[in-house]
Amino acid sequence: MSNHVDQVRNADKDRALLGRVMRRQVRLSLGVASVFLGIVLLLPIFNLYFPALAAQKVGGFTLTWLILGVLFYPITWGLSALFIRQSNALEDAIERDEKSGVAR
Repeated sequence: MSNHVDQVRNADKDRALLGRVMRRQVRLSLGVASVFLGIVLLLPIFNLYFPALAAQKVGGFTLTWLILGVLFYPITWGLSALFIRQSNALEDAIERDEKSGVAR
């Protein structure tokens, strides 16, 4: 009987840990996605309200095309690298908390 009780407690503890990890991952995902969507959605607004600046030539491209066609990929890679680094740090922190017995 004791073994069954321990299994139930461990399962409850695992569910709680999984819930914490998932909540933190969702928060991180929404933050990174917000930055990405902000860049993508603000570009047309930038073009609308600042047409002279958007049409400014930079390195043979208009500023809009420089952002959309050239810088878009490094920005995406940077956000992806940030997400991965933060996600790994989050998982490491949760693992340290679990080993030390701290629950958040």
